[in-house]
Formats: sequence, structure tokens, C-alpha cells
Amino acid sequence: MIIWLASYPKSGNTFLRSLLVSYLLTKDGKFQSKDLEKITQFPDKNVFKKLGFDTLNDEEMVKNYIKVQEKINLIDNKTIKFLKTHSSFYDINGHKFTDLNNTLGVIYIVRDPRSVVKSFANHNQMSLEQATNKILEFTTLTGEKKHSLNMKDQVVTHMGSWSSNYNTWKEFKKLDRYLLIKYEDLVSETEKTFLQILNFIYKLGKSKLHIDSNKLKNAIKSTTFSEMQKLEREQGFPEAIKDAEGKKITFFKYGLNKNDPNSLPEDLKVKIERKLKNEIEELGYI
Repeated sequence: MIIWLASYPKSGNTFLRSLLVSYLLTKDGKFQSKDLEKITQFPDKNVFKKLGFDTLNDEEMVKNYIKVQEKINLIDNKTIKFLKTHSSFYDINGHKFTDLNNTLGVIYIVRDPRSVVKSFANHNQMSLEQATNKILEFTTLTGEKKHSLNMKDQVVTHMGSWSSNYNTWKEFKKLDRYLLIKYEDLVSETEKTFLQILNFIYKLGKSKLHIDSNKLKNAIKSTTFSEMQKLEREQGFPEAIKDAEGKKITFFKYGLNKNDPNSLPEDLKVKIERKLKNEIEELGYI
């Protein structure tokens, strides 16, 4: 069964996955960038291609989301699979994103939208104003570059707006299969927040959690922002994409301290606070 690691882009999904693969899917808990491949994104064109679907036809991909998830779960229906997604949880042209036959639960990671803007602008090489407008609009289709500028390698993600992305995944809350994690807490109180995540996972899997303190220590130490920056400088980072000139865009550029919500230009900050007033207040960001 699948546990979704869902988020709007640039909200901490990579940090969450890095912690999970380090602790759950390595021998010693020490993170290496290649470990991220153990948790793939959804939709992923390689998976759809292997099953014979036309990956250039988004309608066909959407129509077969659940069928592909069934195939993923058939590999070993007793093992929990983690899948990353930036998709909103809404029906697309009458087709569901997932169902309870394939999904065990969701860990949703959220980040202050005023901080998302700066990282989103850097990652997509656009202005802060453009990034602000982008996260506020309901983006039905967005091309998420699969580390390539080649259209054949790109995957389409129906991510919606920041608001719809955050709100739609709350459906799983009604079923007690939902854990909301704030990126800011994951950074400032990593061990406490990560233990909360592990407890949720083991509870869904109906098994008892036994903490390996050495692996936990290594996982936390090897995935700090400074360590990830160092890793990117020395070895590159697989999720960093290239700009139009073929130059790598720094993935780990803005940490929590360098991306304070108040660093956003006042007019854009006010615009976000007005448009997302309910969500920001609900999350305690203001």
C-alpha cells in the first residue's frame, strides 16, 4: 500500500524524503543523494512507459493513475511504498487521483507560502511577482521538469494552486490517515517532528516502532541543510535542474534563516496574506 508524501513544490518534500530513506532504507542512516531514487515521484513517466502507456498523452496517463498504482502495489502488497507527489487531490476530468484500495495514508508537508515564493522563483527562474501569481492561481496543468528541458522527458503534474493543493489532501483527515507536517517544524525540531512521522507510518502499518538511536542520529545529521548544500557543491544533486543556457540551478539555495517570510517585498507579502488569509491563520503563520 502507498503512503503519499504530498506537498506543493518547494515546501520541503526533498528534506522529508531524505530523512525517510536515510532512516528506513539504508543500513547506517547516512544519507547519499542517490538514495532519493528509492522514493519516486508520481506520476513518473518511466513507470507508465514500462506498462505501455502513451506518456505524451496526459489524458491517457490521468485515466490510468489508479491502474498504475495497482501495479505498483502488486509487487509486494505487504510492503509500504512511499511516493512523492505535487499533485492536488482532486478528480481530473472525472478520474480519481487514487483510492483507498491503493492508499494507506498521506503525509502532507506544508510551508509558509510567503517563503515558498522565493524558492519557487529560483527553481523556475522567474521573478518574485511571477512566482507569487503562480502559487495563487489554479494551475490545472504544469510541466514539472524531470531534470530535463526535453519535452519527452517531462512529466505533467496537476498541482492546482497552493491553496487547493493544501486543502484537497485534508480528505484523508476524515479517515484518520492524514499527518500534517510543517516544514518549519521539521527544520527547527527535526528529531521530535521526524519521530512523529515515524510513529504515524508504523501506526498505519499496524506495527510497533522500535527506534534505532544510532541510525536516527546519522539520518538527522547527514540531512541538515548545511550538509545538503555541501553535498550539492561536491557531488551535484540529482533533483537540480538546468536553466535555458544549460547551467545547473542551485537546489539548496535558501534555508529557513535566509528565506524569512518578511523578506518578501511588502506588496507581494500583503497580496499572499489577503488571498490565503484563512489557510495562513489556520496554520499559525500569522
